[in-house]
Amino acid sequence: MERSNNILARLDWVTVMLWLVMMIMGWLNIYAAVYNEQHTSIFDMSQRYGKQLIFIIAAIVLAVMVMVTDNKFWFFFAWFIYGFFILMLILVLIIGKEINGAKAWFGVGAFSIQPSEFAKFATGLALASYLNSKRQMLGAREVLAATAIIIVPVLLIALQPDMGSVVTYFAFFIVLYREGVSIWVFITAILAVALFFLTLILGNLPVAIGLLVAAAIVLLITSGYMLTLKAAAVMAVTGGVAFLIGHYILDLDTVLIIVLAVILAGMVYAWFIYRLKLVNQAIIYAFLLGGLLYLFTVDYAFHTALKPHQQTRINIMLGMEDDPFGEGYNLNQSLISIGSGGFTGKGYLNGTQTKFKFVPEQSTDFIFCTVGEEWGFIGSAVVIGLFVWLLLRLMMMAERQRTTFVRAYGYGVFALFLVHFFVNIGMTIGVMPVIGIPLPFFSYGGSSLWGFTMLLFIFLRLDAGRTEYLG
Repeated sequence: MERSNNILARLDWVTVMLWLVMMIMGWLNIYAAVYNEQHTSIFDMSQRYGKQLIFIIAAIVLAVMVMVTDNKFWFFFAWFIYGFFILMLILVLIIGKEINGAKAWFGVGAFSIQPSEFAKFATGLALASYLNSKRQMLGAREVLAATAIIIVPVLLIALQPDMGSVVTYFAFFIVLYREGVSIWVFITAILAVALFFLTLILGNLPVAIGLLVAAAIVLLITSGYMLTLKAAAVMAVTGGVAFLIGHYILDLDTVLIIVLAVILAGMVYAWFIYRLKLVNQAIIYAFLLGGLLYLFTVDYAFHTALKPHQQTRINIMLGMEDDPFGEGYNLNQSLISIGSGGFTGKGYLNGTQTKFKFVPEQSTDFIFCTVGEEWGFIGSAVVIGLFVWLLLRLMMMAERQRTTFVRAYGYGVFALFLVHFFVNIGMTIGVMPVIGIPLPFFSYGGSSLWGFTMLLFIFLRLDAGRTEYLG
């Protein structure tokens, strides 16, 4: 009894209250999004708000169950839990139920369970367990192993396919950064994303020229004027000779000649920096070469890896395409809905966009539209404020931990909530592509609510017992 009292005393009740407030606000907005005057009972199981009420009660039961579970359970069984949900992700591909083109759910009577939502906390536990076992600075081998833990569920979820969930799992790389992985890994990732969008907007050639100019400027700064001039002269002569031979002697296609000339000039430059043992220049050259190769794979990947509707959504976000009655319909109606709310909103249950069902998936992925229309700027600011408050609490809690296991898991929780919050609200206001991920504790759905509840309360339980020895 005394130990239980200690756990309750150390429990972060502010975070618990944030969780409760968010669930209640979420339910109120789900009720508004699907409100039907012919179905006024809040316990009506034919309506989403009736089902969500049951999901909330079950979430509270789950939270209590997690709180009475000893911390050592999560520490010692982290890998078993991870393996179990990896198995579930495999099974759902075989016997799962297909909804909206994705085979991502197990059918259980009138309800569906989505294992990818639960695999998030399982992946967080496994990653935390692995990082806890590596006391020294993370080297390349350790980073690759940690990346594999993240990528395994990502690949299985991509096969469903559920690209929205795939994106959220990359949040775990924030954990690796906190545990000591070089910032350059993340700068490279950010540059890759930037190059991806720039290539789609401008095309391969302008971006490639920009990369070459940027590399030349960096080389000039780091190597000095004379050395850079010599290298440029050697490359220019080599490329020029290759172009003349290809054009006048071999009679090759112009584009092919240019590509071969650039490759040959690059090989000569590689030999140049190898002979002079120029380490910094070698790193810059490697980045440049990798960037150029990446550019010419973007177009192929965009048109083969992504489905046509996903390509259209990205083009709409970038302003390259306008499709207000097709793939852009959701976003267009979302912006109208949020904008029409004004400063104070139209009032609860008075949203016209909501009432007449103009926004598809308004109780799930686009639940923030209901907030914006009926509660206005003030209500939207309150919701955003609650999430920011929750994120700050999670970061503070993660930093006060005494073990790598709990700290790493805590940052995993923080990262997942951050990505869900940013991407979901971002896609409703047009700054992110529409990829379909829920807003934690607000969107309709049992799997997401239970998954987020377990994700959060495992951390709350670990934090409350932070003085305990895990083993």
